[in-house]
Amino acid sequence: MNTIEQTYFEKLYNRHLRALKLRGMSDATIDSYARAVRRVTEHFDCSPERLSTEQLEVYFAELVESHSWSTVKIDRNGLQFFWQYVLKKDWQWIKIIKAPKIQTLPDILAVSEVEQLIAVTYKLRYKVFLLATYSMGLRLGETLSLQVGDIDAKRKQVHIRRGKGHKDRFVPLPDLTCYALRDLWRKHRNPVWLFPSGTGSMETLQNATTPMDRGGAQAAMKAALKDCGIKKSLDSHAAS
Repeated sequence: MNTIEQTYFEKLYNRHLRALKLRGMSDATIDSYARAVRRVTEHFDCSPERLSTEQLEVYFAELVESHSWSTVKIDRNGLQFFWQYVLKKDWQWIKIIKAPKIQTLPDILAVSEVEQLIAVTYKLRYKVFLLATYSMGLRLGETLSLQVGDIDAKRKQVHIRRGKGHKDRFVPLPDLTCYALRDLWRKHRNPVWLFPSGTGSMETLQNATTPMDRGGAQAAMKAALKDCGIKKSLDSHAAS
């Protein structure tokens, strides 16, 4: 691109970033959508609004060959956002780019199997984590994100913030789970997180500013499955 066109593209690109932020997109989504615009711009060495439908079709056909369908879908959504909110143009042709749907049925754990997992789990916070996840039907990320203020012990419910589809919801809080969460919190007393990050002393957990690591939680759950001899994958709630 020449200097004039580069300057014009940078103006559009900054407008794209601003529109993403104003619509409450997460940092990860902003990064992905912005990368989609940069990728197609670098590929053709011109500002995206100059591209024809045929050029974009060829571009995505090549992208399918070199990248996963998840990447193709993200790039499609990123460019669609760019066309709709920055260029103010129609984007009907995008219907031709449709990732195949793969239907899988999750492995469901029986109550007795969940009890086994909790029994063989050594660390208290992982025991309580497993109990909270399965007793309330939560996804792994939702349990990790639980905060002290989300627990309403009097009404026996938990406020799940920005769960699936970025929607809030309330779920019932079983008595046993409530007692377990309370006992765990009394040990670390972190002012925000029910499952704070860090290892070692309770003082470290008390001062943690982020929730427990996702990888560590998944590893603990997989290890428990192996110890119990349960040959099932993590169920859809726990793995998400």
